[in-house]
Amino acid sequence: MTDAPANEPVEYVPPKVWTWNKASGGRFASINRPIAGPTHEAGLPVGRHPFQLYSLATPNGVKVTVMFEELLAAGHRGAEYDAWLIKIDGNQFGSGFVAVNPNSKIPALMDRSGPEPIRVFESGAILLHLAEKFGAFLPASGAARAECLSWLFWQMGSAPFLGGGFGHFYAYAPTKIEYAIDRYAMEVKRQLDVLDRRLADNEFLSGNEYTIADIATWPWYGALAKGLVYGAGEFLSVHEYKNVQRWTDAIAKRPAVKRGRMVNRISGDPASQLHERHDASDFETRTQDKIGEAVKE
Repeated sequence: MTDAPANEPVEYVPPKVWTWNKASGGRFASINRPIAGPTHEAGLPVGRHPFQLYSLATPNGVKVTVMFEELLAAGHRGAEYDAWLIKIDGNQFGSGFVAVNPNSKIPALMDRSGPEPIRVFESGAILLHLAEKFGAFLPASGAARAECLSWLFWQMGSAPFLGGGFGHFYAYAPTKIEYAIDRYAMEVKRQLDVLDRRLADNEFLSGNEYTIADIATWPWYGALAKGLVYGAGEFLSVHEYKNVQRWTDAIAKRPAVKRGRMVNRISGDPASQLHERHDASDFETRTQDKIGEAVKE
């Protein structure tokens, strides 16, 4: 038997019992751990509005801020909200945040519009909670409602393949692994094809009506279609998905979507960053180009 060539990786043989004994490497190694719960005591601020959102403008965070801005644009004044910035640098393990979301992921919402505060976590659950509360962006019954919810949960189940799978191994992993990148690239392209076929005959995912299914899906797959995530647009040939391109362009033009993308954003053009949102006027007066330097991720 001869030794493997020097440029060929040594095959990993999993131990009988896995133990956490070294950093995993990659961009988020410093905050990854195999246990839950808080790491430190830290309360959460509370503003004056009925809804308190604790988030960051990742695709999952953008879903919820777009939803709030769409509700307000549609005239639902009771949807006023405070959006507090939670950077993914350990702040998500503070005791106050863990009390709202035991999974320590953004976004997390406290609904203080009733007699007792209600916590809601997981972006899809937040969208559904708000849609039902305000009777908006969710068909009331029948086939249309079923279609909307099916696409909402399709997105919730599919995004981990895009973000945690493809995005991690293509953009963040310390070593490029051909098998992993190929496996997840294949799945992401299949998902784009699913969307493209659906949108070939439908203006929006649930039909002719803009719903929480689109609000959930657009921050992930719309951004991917425009090459805005992972620098992977050319690699995945996203231009080939013409119907997805049409759909994402149409949603991106909505004023509420433009505002929602800005909230809790800490990267990009300072004029597009509104680190915290406490009033509608903040979009005009509190963006980073007006109050200070952009925060680096």
